[in-house]
Amino acid sequence: MDDIARKLLDDLLATPGTSGYEEQVQQVVRDFLKPLADRIETDVHGNVIAYKNPEAPHRILIDAHCDQIGLVVSHVDDSGFLFFQTVGGWDPQQLVGQQVIVGSASEPIPGVISRKAIHLLEDSERNQVVKLPDLWIDIGASSGAEARERVRVGDPVTLRPGYVPLMNRRIAGPAMDDRVGLWVALESFRRCADVRPPCCIVVVSAVQEEIGLRGAKTAAYAVDPHVGIALEVTHATDCPSVDKRQQGDLRVGNGPVVFRGPNMNPKVFAALERSATLTNTRMQVAACGRAAPNDSNSIQVSRAGVATGLISIPNRYMHSGVELVSLDDLEGAATMLSHFLTTTPADADWTP
Repeated sequence: MDDIARKLLDDLLATPGTSGYEEQVQQVVRDFLKPLADRIETDVHGNVIAYKNPEAPHRILIDAHCDQIGLVVSHVDDSGFLFFQTVGGWDPQQLVGQQVIVGSASEPIPGVISRKAIHLLEDSERNQVVKLPDLWIDIGASSGAEARERVRVGDPVTLRPGYVPLMNRRIAGPAMDDRVGLWVALESFRRCADVRPPCCIVVVSAVQEEIGLRGAKTAAYAVDPHVGIALEVTHATDCPSVDKRQQGDLRVGNGPVVFRGPNMNPKVFAALERSATLTNTRMQVAACGRAAPNDSNSIQVSRAGVATGLISIPNRYMHSGVELVSLDDLEGAATMLSHFLTTTPADADWTP
């Protein structure tokens, strides 16, 4: 990973972007794409869409979502504590004791998610899992009036951004879902920048995936691609208590995962597999027997239909503050995808 690619990853993981509040991370995306793209657009939803070789008639869409699960302030009480709703799929147990950033209009405000101390819990409370109404955010305010000077109902909240480097080129932190997929999409686009690809390459940094695949739905309609590749994360099964019989044997560091199943076009899968072989990229294969719960779902059924593929990064502990991925898997995905983008012929037929 060269310095440009590493800075991009650092910037993406350091920037908050709760679903519906993606403006900051999308500015990172625009700044990165500006010297690379022939044309950049931002639509009314906030999707950033960049084109390379836009005059080519055969369009390949590469999509990754920029939003992350988070919270939104729903009430500020008279003591200055913030109560919240979740944005996206949270396990409330993951939230206890987390450091957060409240993205107010003036400046980001640090806080902590708290609950009653264990010493003060009734026996019945100790035997129950924590519920969201039992949690609050403490920003250190001394009164409701002081808190309301800095925070408004509707302000977004994210876990404190950043990551921890671990052994064997692995990193852990919040927002790997799907900033690492976004890194693969943007880095692959960069690798195509000095080459005139046979097709029009369109990269979409999509919004609001975590609340219903909303950005990809409208972006795919606007782009009207012939091929769509979604970049995502998927559950790594190489940790205790995960059932490989249903999820597959997917390991962090063993390469990106390419999916097969009814949501995926078989010719797109074969082409991605061929690119992995020709670039000596380790690749894992997984099955998905339904419409996938990610942007590939919306892309496939856009307009008259799109030949769709799905490349995912194995991710331990998804939707937590310690999502864990391998840098080797990110680089492998970018190598495989950039080969696919630069070698797909303009007259390719994706009809099964």
